[in-house]
Amino acid sequence: MMSDIFSTFDPAMSYIFSSSPLIFYSLVTFSLILTHSPLWMTPTHISWLLYFPINFMLSQTSRTFSLHLKGFPSILVALFLMLILLNLMGLLPYNFSFTSHLILTLTFGFPLWLSLILSALLFSPKSFLAHLLPSGAPIWLNPFLIITETLSISVRFLTLSFRLAANMSAGHILLSLMGIATTSLLFLSFTSSTFLILIQLSYITFEIGICLIQAYIFCLLLSLYADDHPHM
Repeated sequence: MMSDIFSTFDPAMSYIFSSSPLIFYSLVTFSLILTHSPLWMTPTHISWLLYFPINFMLSQTSRTFSLHLKGFPSILVALFLMLILLNLMGLLPYNFSFTSHLILTLTFGFPLWLSLILSALLFSPKSFLAHLLPSGAPIWLNPFLIITETLSISVRFLTLSFRLAANMSAGHILLSLMGIATTSLLFLSFTSSTFLILIQLSYITFEIGICLIQAYIFCLLLSLYADDHPHM
C-alpha cells in the first residue's frame, strides 16, 4: 500500500524495480533497432504502423536545420521512440516512472543541448556570437540584449528537462489521488466509486495522449534549437 501520493516516485515502492534497468536498456536497444530496421528488413503493411512515429519525426527534422547536422535526425528519432515507450511504461501499475525524474530528463536534454552549442562554436564562432545580438537593435540596448539572449540559451536544457519531468509528474500525482479516493469510497458509496473509476479511465486515456505529446515537444524543441546553428 502506498503511504502517500509521492510514493509512486520512490523506486523502493516499485514491485518490479529490480527489472527496471533491464527494461530501460531494452527500450533503448529496441528504439535503435526499430529506427534502422529498414536497412535490413523489407517494409510491410504492418510495419507502417511502427514506422509512423519515425516518419513523423523525420518530417519535423526536415523542416529545421537539424537535417544538415549529420546523425542528429537519427538521434532525435530514436529519442522520440524511447521517450514514448518510457512515458507509457510509467503508466503501468507498480512500475517506476523514469521520465518523472530530472536525473533522466537532464541526461537527455543537457548532452544534446551542449552538443549543439559546441558544434556551433567550433564550426563558426563569429556567426554564433553574432546570433546573440538581434539585427537592427538600438546601440544602447546591445549589452542588455546580449546578456538576455545568453541567459535564454543557457537555461534551455533546464526548461527542456523540467517541462517533461513536471508534466509527467503532475499526471502521475493526479492518477494517484484518484486511485486513493476511489479506494476510500469503494466500500462506502458504490455510486461515487463507480463515477470516480469512470473519470480515472477517461483521465488515463488523456494521460496516454500527454505521454505522446510530451515526447514530441521534447524532440521538437531540440530540433528547433538546431536552427540557431550557423548555416553552411
